[in-house]
Amino acid sequence: MRGLVLQLLFAAAAAVFLLSTGTQAGIVAILLITWLIILLCVQFVNYFRLRSRLKELEAIMEGLDRKYLFSECIPKTSNAYERRLMELFRRAGKSMIETVSEAQAAQREYREYVESWVHEIKTPITAAGLICRSAEPSLRQKLTPELAQIEAHVERALFYARAESPEKDFIIRQTSLADIVSQAISHHRSLLISSGVRVETENLEHTVYTDSKWAVFILGQLLQNAARYHSDEPVITLTSRILGQQVQLVVHDNGMGIPSQELPRIFDRGFTGSNGRSRGGSTGMGLYLCRKLTECLEMDLQIASTEGVGTTATVTFPAKGPVSPYA
Repeated sequence: MRGLVLQLLFAAAAAVFLLSTGTQAGIVAILLITWLIILLCVQFVNYFRLRSRLKELEAIMEGLDRKYLFSECIPKTSNAYERRLMELFRRAGKSMIETVSEAQAAQREYREYVESWVHEIKTPITAAGLICRSAEPSLRQKLTPELAQIEAHVERALFYARAESPEKDFIIRQTSLADIVSQAISHHRSLLISSGVRVETENLEHTVYTDSKWAVFILGQLLQNAARYHSDEPVITLTSRILGQQVQLVVHDNGMGIPSQELPRIFDRGFTGSNGRSRGGSTGMGLYLCRKLTECLEMDLQIASTEGVGTTATVTFPAKGPVSPYA
């Protein structure tokens, strides 16, 4: 657009010059009309050439699975300006790929360190638990739930690290739903007992296809939340039902419930909510991890809650066949 304006200004200046030197107005008009026709033809040719080139580049971009390789796949052109521009794009893309690769390597090293640290820290936690068993009853009663909380936080850190590359860790196989529930309750027995929670189970004799270790962790997070935000006479009920070719595990508690305005955000990373702030100790990572892991396992997690009444979490498992190895 700027070039066109300059061309028009140049034509106007040339016309004024020719008229001032005595050139007839008709000749000046013919020259201007001829110049304008040539200018429009050149502009139309450039427009259609550039449009065709852009469509070609867009087609190349759309056909790439890895869009960041776009600059490497552009065919060479005789246009020196475009050739130089594409070279700058290639240098910028190469720099970006190197930066991303370095960041991924650093993230991978950090994840490996976290996994190693988790395995190492389990030894002193286990030792502390054994020492606690020989302590006097009042001290044991105080320390046992605290150690259980430490172990739960450590386990959450491990699963958070592994969630970045889940396909390398989980194994999908036929599993008893009753066994998953039993293991989850057993892992969090200390917290449930110290919180005075009564657990009721019913109709769990179903078979599901999932990774039992990950499923136990997901259910454990739901049990922890139910125990942490309990009522005066807490009860957690676990039942299951068949839904077509799926099995649904329903975890219901009669606890504090979740305010309706906070329900849309409960799966957000780091969201603690008003209950978490009032009780303290909440990291806002439990339900975030649950949603992320259920998606990896091609499961579904839905939570409904009424403040002051209780919360119902529904976990849907594949039942009639194994899921694919990648979510």
